Amino acid sequence: MAVCFSSPVKPTTYFTIRTQPKPKNPIFRCQCSVNTITTTEPQPIYTSVRSFAPATVANLGPGFDFLGCAVDGIGDYVSLRLDPAVHPGEISITDIDGPSKLSKNPLWNCAGIAAIAAMKMLGVRSVGLSLSLEKGLPLGSGLGSSAASAAAACVAVNEMFGGKLKADELVLAGLESEAKVSGYHADNIAPAIMGGFVLIRSYDPLELMRLEFPINKELFFVLVSPEFEAPTKKMRAALPAEVGMPHHVWNCSQAGALVASVLQGDLVGLGKALSSDKIVEPKRAPLIPGMEAVKKAAIKAGAFGCTISGAGPTAVAIVEDEERGRMIGEQMAEAFWREGNLKAAVAVKRLDRVGARLISSIPR
Repeated sequence: MAVCFSSPVKPTTYFTIRTQPKPKNPIFRCQCSVNTITTTEPQPIYTSVRSFAPATVANLGPGFDFLGCAVDGIGDYVSLRLDPAVHPGEISITDIDGPSKLSKNPLWNCAGIAAIAAMKMLGVRSVGLSLSLEKGLPLGSGLGSSAASAAAACVAVNEMFGGKLKADELVLAGLESEAKVSGYHADNIAPAIMGGFVLIRSYDPLELMRLEFPINKELFFVLVSPEFEAPTKKMRAALPAEVGMPHHVWNCSQAGALVASVLQGDLVGLGKALSSDKIVEPKRAPLIPGMEAVKKAAIKAGAFGCTISGAGPTAVAIVEDEERGRMIGEQMAEAFWREGNLKAAVAVKRLDRVGARLISSIPR
């Protein structure tokens, strides 16, 4: 099915970028939604491209809706090609390698929505595109499945036409997808596109801050995913309508400590802060069978910290050694089976410092 890129999206005005005193930690500021960014329609420089976008861990404990990071080695792939059979200015989803319930209608598919937004930003009108999606992430896993599809798609479109859109503009394109699927929050889509740790300073206007984890430090995520689906909408519905001042102060202090620990490469401090949420995790953990026991097992086995990845059900622990991470993951999986009667898959992955990227292309 082909749908014109000019499908309804929120209007935009402009983009600006302001940098911190240290240029390696920029703040990306956007006071807009998608609109045409380029003054003239760019011409495609490739006949086809293939892109990858990594999984993400959102929230990181006390950073609900404003902190997230990218995880290396797992994610989604998008292949995009010029297709004369598709009407100019339109996009068609031709193939999906993944869950059968995913729609090929671009207006109802995360990759399609993001691709449409990127095409509109670029002002693409003279060529048609075909997109195929390869899902490497399960749905409802808490690993940013929808964001990975969106990130891979908008990066593929951007690279097809010469990479004219900046990171913040790509995040905004991806947010069009997130808004329709799980809510207008960027703590998955921003790190999926930008890599590393990202803090969302503001949503109105959108301001993104990249947090640089020291390059000489190792960080591994132990990801333990049970056979249990935790839809984001259901998990958000469990959150409290009001938060008391003591818990607000506590979570603010833990989020501040988490950011400081990321910048310092302090895994002990990072793990401690990540494990200390008193607002969101206490409401969500009881909805995931065995989660509380899994967290205790991770800490007992030597993890620096453990929490729910995004909305769950994946549990994420922080370690500095891959081999030790596998041992801790086995203990966590055992706890899921013992206390929640759930089988769980274990993966130990590094921090992804790059984000969504082009992995192959054929010049035009």
